[in-house]
Parts: sequence; C-alpha cells; structure tokens
Amino acid sequence: MGTSDFAVPTLAAILAGAHAVAAVYTRAPRPAGRGLEERKSPVHLLAERHGVPVLTPRSLKGEPEQRAFAAHAADVGIVVAYGLILPPPILAAPRHGCLNLHASALPRWRGAAPIQRAIMAGDAATAATVMRMDEGLDTGPVCLSEAVAIGPDMTAGELHDVLAEKGAGLMLQALSELERGRLRCEPQPATGATYAAKIEKAELRLDFTRPAREVHDKVRALSPAPGAWFEARHEGRLERVRVLRTRAVAGIGPPGTVLDESLTIACGEGAVQVLVAQRAGRRPMQTAELLRGFPLPPGARV
Repeated sequence: MGTSDFAVPTLAAILAGAHAVAAVYTRAPRPAGRGLEERKSPVHLLAERHGVPVLTPRSLKGEPEQRAFAAHAADVGIVVAYGLILPPPILAAPRHGCLNLHASALPRWRGAAPIQRAIMAGDAATAATVMRMDEGLDTGPVCLSEAVAIGPDMTAGELHDVLAEKGAGLMLQALSELERGRLRCEPQPATGATYAAKIEKAELRLDFTRPAREVHDKVRALSPAPGAWFEARHEGRLERVRVLRTRAVAGIGPPGTVLDESLTIACGEGAVQVLVAQRAGRRPMQTAELLRGFPLPPGARV
C-alpha cells in the first residue's frame, strides 16, 4: 500500500524477491499537468508493469472495501507513503498485521513531513524505520531502524532518495525475519516524540530576518519541491523566485539586502549566498545565469 516515489524502491525490492504480492493499493489517479489529464501514481505504474492487481479506493472506511481487503488473505500488509488512513479492520486483516516504513528516527518526527521537518530543524541525523502499525499516528512498536546522517547542505530530495533505498532493504529484512518468526518489535520510547506537520504554503516564503543557518535549512528542506521563495522587483513588478540551493556565509547588512554580485543576501545573523534559483515558468538556473536576465545588484532588497 503506497503512492509516492518514496514507496517505489520498496515495492520494486519485494517484486524482485521471493514474496508474492497479492495486490497493490494506491491513491486514485489525479488530474495533473496543463491538460489536467489523470495521472497514475508512481506505485500504480510500477505495479501495472509487473502485472500486479491495482486497487484505488477513495477510502478504506466502508465495509465493502474492508471485505475486499480481507479477501486477499494476505500474511502481512506493507505500507509506505500511502496517504489513506487505515481503520482497525484493515490493520487487523493480514495474519501478521501491517508494517510501515517511516522516514524518521521514531518517535522523533511522527507525521506527514518527517524529512522536511528534520532538515528544517537542523537535525544532523535521521533514520529509516520499520514499525508495526497500530491505530495511532506513527506510534506503533519499532521493528528495525537504520540511522542516516544529514549533511549540512543536503536537500530534502537527496535525503528522500537515501531513505527510500535504505528503507526498501530494511523492509525486505523485516519480511525475512517475519517469515522465520524472528521479527521483534519494541515499543517506542515514552519521551522525545515530535510531530512533523504537513508543510503549509505560508511557510514557503523566506524570512531574511532569521539567522542565515535557519534560512539555509529552510531552503534545503523545501528543495526541490515545493521550494522556498522570495520576491524581488523586476521591470516594475514583483516577481517570485524559488530558491533551490544556498550557502550560509558571513555578511552584514539590513536583512533582505543583496550584498554583492554573487547574490549574497543579508539575514538577521550572517548571510546566505543563492546558488541555484528558478523564476516562474523557467528552469532552475545557476545564480550567474539567473542574474543575466534578472538583475539584482548590490543594495537591492528582496
């Protein structure tokens, strides 16, 4: 049961192994792109290529959907970035319950955006974690976990890919141990829990009154998508610029002031140098290329 790119390595690993996939559950196709054509999820496309039955219920709360799920007679349910709430009858239907791959060192960063929140908080490490699901939000006992370092300039996209691959290996290990009756899951610690709330649109705007390290962490936490942004005046109007890579550097000036020809912007403490940015409707560009068509000279305010 999964939907996003994060779930693809796990499904691919299971399909390549000795386990039989009874069915794949994923979110229903959604309108996307300029033509608003319905687009199947990455998990949906992978399952179809392998001839696995795909189901896309809008909800699992109804009795018909729950009976259909139980009819698979699955030994275990594997859940990775699915996006639907699993009610108790779904959790209880597989003989060994449901295992979930979560992108954090539980109990830190339970919830919807663990990768982004870990980077935004300046965490130096996180983990790929396999847990046995219960009715709570990422509160189930932890079965396996592997730590992953978060480099000082690592983006959410880069961390996502590392965790997805490590998580796929962990899930295969969990299935192997479950098959042998050796999978042991321990309750999460009673302390240290934090909640990774969904990223809201209001959070995407950069606040240069904050310290440079904090601004830099927000940029990489939201890169490549949805992308942090600032506004700058160009040809008489304000235009939004998405910032995809920065570097925290020394610098002094009123927050939001461009300090040099390399698009170094003063913050509340220190400064950030913009390395890669994107104008609306354009591709991402290195700063030198961006500035050729969008001048932001020293002294400009953003």
